[in-house]
This record gives sequence, C-alpha cells and structure tokens, in this order.
Amino acid sequence: MKIPKQAKQIFKGVIFDVYQWPQKMFDGNYETFEMLKRPDTVQIIATQKNKILMSRERQPHTGYFYSLFGGRVDKNEKPLAAAKRELLEESGLTTKNWKLISTEKPFNKVDWTIYTYVARDCKKINRQNLDSGEMIQVKIMSFDEFFEIVTASNFRGRDLALFLLRLEHQGKKYLNDFKKFIFNK
Repeated sequence: MKIPKQAKQIFKGVIFDVYQWPQKMFDGNYETFEMLKRPDTVQIIATQKNKILMSRERQPHTGYFYSLFGGRVDKNEKPLAAAKRELLEESGLTTKNWKLISTEKPFNKVDWTIYTYVARDCKKINRQNLDSGEMIQVKIMSFDEFFEIVTASNFRGRDLALFLLRLEHQGKKYLNDFKKFIFNK
C-alpha cells in the first residue's frame, strides 16, 4: 500500500518516517490512519558454479544470523544498481548475469518494497568494503544447505523462507525447478 497524497509526515527518522491522515469510515466518521515509510531494500541470491553464497553476519546489536547479501536502495538509485553495489560491498563479488525474481511488500502498514535478485556466475573481484556496523562472513553452500539455513530460525528473510517452504509443500518438483532456475540450468 502506498501512503495517500493527503497524508502528513509527522516524524522523520533515520530509517523510518511516520505519516498520518484522516480516513473517512463507513459510518461517515473520521479516524486517524497511520503508516511508516522506509527505503526500499534489495536482497541477492548469489551463485557460483553449483553453489550459493550467503552472508553470515553480525551487527552491533545482534548475535550472528544468516541473510542474503543486500541492503537499502539509496535515494535516486535504481534497485538493480543497489543490488550490484551491495553485492560488491558485502562480498567482493560481481556478475553480469542478473535476474529479478520477486518484488514484495511485506507489510500493508509500511510503504516498503523488497527486490530479490539472482546473481548468477559470480566472480570475486575485490575485498569486502563493509560498513562500520557490519561483520560479514561469506559462506559457500549447496542448495540443500541453503534450504536448511533459509528455513531456520536465525535466517533474516522470512519472505524467502515462506516462498521455499511453499514450493516444498507443493512437491519436490517445484523446489527442484527453482533450484534449476537459480543456477540457470
């Protein structure tokens, strides 16, 4: 859901802004509605040969967790450009083989889109260039290991976990088709 044009920004944060507006109810009365807005984000399933590369990360306020490479889309930056930048910064990897696989709006009270890309045939060209609040280890794994990590409790990215579990629930063929897709086979 997008924030209505008549909404007024009542708080500007570092990541989240808060908007409110009067909303006419079914009985004719008005109530104050509210939404958050935050920068869009990207996440990348990076592949190299028949392996997937992921992030095992720690931030100052957290213990270790697994996630895909990714982060915020900067102002006036296109999502694909952000994905390329984030992959290079967090892993030192690059590729010319990109495919957008989904755009998700995970919450209806937050104006925010998550773009998920597959970056196939990645090559290491640089060292990591991490923010001061990131400690990232690049982990290389099989698809089966990837599935186990993504569906575990310490993975950041519930939308991807839910997607993979739905594929598994529909039958192994669907999960195998996704595996072939990310490796472009």
